[in-house]
Amino acid sequence: MARVTVEDCIDKVENRFDLVLIASHRARLLSSGSQLTVARDNDKNPVVALREIADETLTAPDLREDLIHSLQKHVEVDEPESETVPALSGSDQSIDLGSEVQFDRMTEEDLLRGLEELVPPANSDDDSD
Repeated sequence: MARVTVEDCIDKVENRFDLVLIASHRARLLSSGSQLTVARDNDKNPVVALREIADETLTAPDLREDLIHSLQKHVEVDEPESETVPALSGSDQSIDLGSEVQFDRMTEEDLLRGLEELVPPANSDDDSD
């Protein structure tokens, strides 16, 4: 059987660098116990990964997405942000549940301006010990 070469795979993947990244990721998946999609034929995992890409048993965009997800440490979830923030009430004030709730809106610029105006606490002589 002829060995798979980069030329067999380069028409499936845009460039050689992407091919190396995707094939190495697939080879790592195979070594961790992932299911083969082609016969092994005494080939090592990198060769099997290249053969899978060349035979198009796995698509390059799917492998690329899987690689990206494996490298992400924080996955962003699209959650709707709340539009308004309830106003803070005084500590001794009672809340009338029958009345309409009032909301106070603050823009991001107002928040940043307020944070810039904060003064850090002064260092005292006791803190330096």
